[in-house]
Amino acid sequence: MTAFSLDPVQTAWCAELRALAEERLRPLAEKGEPGHVNRALVAELGRLGLLARLFTSGALDLCLMRESLARGCTEAETALALQGLGAHPVHAYGTRAQRERWLPRVADGSAVAAFALSEPGAGSDAAALALRADRDDARAPTSAPGPGEAAPAARGASSAASGAAPGVPGAAPADPGSSPAASGVEPGVAPAASGVAPGVPGVAPAASGTVPAGPGPSGVEAQESPVAERDGWGSWRLSGEKCWISNAPEADFYTVFARTTPGAGARGVTAFLVPADRPGLTGTPLDMLSPHPIGALAFDAVPVTADDVLGEPDRGFRVAMHTLNLFRPSVGAFAVGMAEAALAATLTHTAGREAFGGRLKDLQTVAHQVAEMAMRTEAARLMVYAAAAAYDEGAPDVPRRAAMAKLLATETAQYVVDAAVQLHGARALRRGHLLEHLYREVRAPRIYEGASEVQRAVIAKELYASVEAP
Repeated sequence: MTAFSLDPVQTAWCAELRALAEERLRPLAEKGEPGHVNRALVAELGRLGLLARLFTSGALDLCLMRESLARGCTEAETALALQGLGAHPVHAYGTRAQRERWLPRVADGSAVAAFALSEPGAGSDAAALALRADRDDARAPTSAPGPGEAAPAARGASSAASGAAPGVPGAAPADPGSSPAASGVEPGVAPAASGVAPGVPGVAPAASGTVPAGPGPSGVEAQESPVAERDGWGSWRLSGEKCWISNAPEADFYTVFARTTPGAGARGVTAFLVPADRPGLTGTPLDMLSPHPIGALAFDAVPVTADDVLGEPDRGFRVAMHTLNLFRPSVGAFAVGMAEAALAATLTHTAGREAFGGRLKDLQTVAHQVAEMAMRTEAARLMVYAAAAAYDEGAPDVPRRAAMAKLLATETAQYVVDAAVQLHGARALRRGHLLEHLYREVRAPRIYEGASEVQRAVIAKELYASVEAP
């Protein structure tokens, strides 16, 4: 792969995003209530055109947005990322009806999306999902579609969401349960290149109707009729639980992954688009370390039909893996943004702080610590950009690159923020201090969308796959 660097247009756009985060988004974030969806902040992201860009951007563009916003306002970054995570399956695998109903509302910030993969007993091992989708239609086939079939989109003309559910205290910045199985990718499923290349200067407001309803990022045209319906599948009842779901229980719709074929592992999971007002769907807030909304969902025979399927029945795991392969490098970008903010604060503090008869920066131990923080942050940034560029190019080694980028960046951010706290001393632990905020924010990314241990397993598996057995 060729060496990577940002061009002047991209650099200028990132600077503009950082300024917007500090001047327009942070004030809205500060007015929000911890543990609740900040709908005013989401709406402002829509007015700025940033949410619409989720559906026209490649992985690199997504990384630049997340890194730049995280530098100035982590709440804005998280709100944007969660909209993308929850709605990307609709954009990539939804039918025309599903896209036209939900994507414009996600883009203008009037509908909140959520990605519901994790369960109490299936976090890192996402292929072990237990949420049941029991068929209740006599037309349902006796066997699932063959493993060699393609994954076209399905239809989803579902009922309208009724708005926000009860409030949510506490949370993590993205779905901690959106972690894949240790393999990191379903056998035989290659990630598709996503969207267009980054590099548009400025941020233009989103116009109504600008969200594409044609082919998704994989190049598959939206279907007019549900694949599930054409193949004889009828309807299901969802029964079970989801847990650690960001934006739950306040989201307007959920991308839900449920088991349609028992005992089939990753091959027996189906993705559904489930509006929040479906009968039998309830949610409970969870009180977490970070200030973002996260909760548990309970499904009591929630009705879904062929119209609600995303992709094909029993082929939902590829929907999850495609989404995670796109967003995994950008989780690293979020972490890099936090590391940059912590490093900038440390440079300012150590350059001006008088101690031991001089400035802190003049102490060799301090200077060397700051140099280490800067070096690791830059290395993480470059790996994130390289992984995102590989995704956009459709490279075959995306799972390995994405896992490496996410692992290095999140572990680096934890190190940098912790070092920054140490160099600031007790003041950094005071409630409301930037580093106190970052210290709470930086921990969760090492767990969600594939814990660090899972990323190492993915990397090792991909490496050994290229070695022939003796």
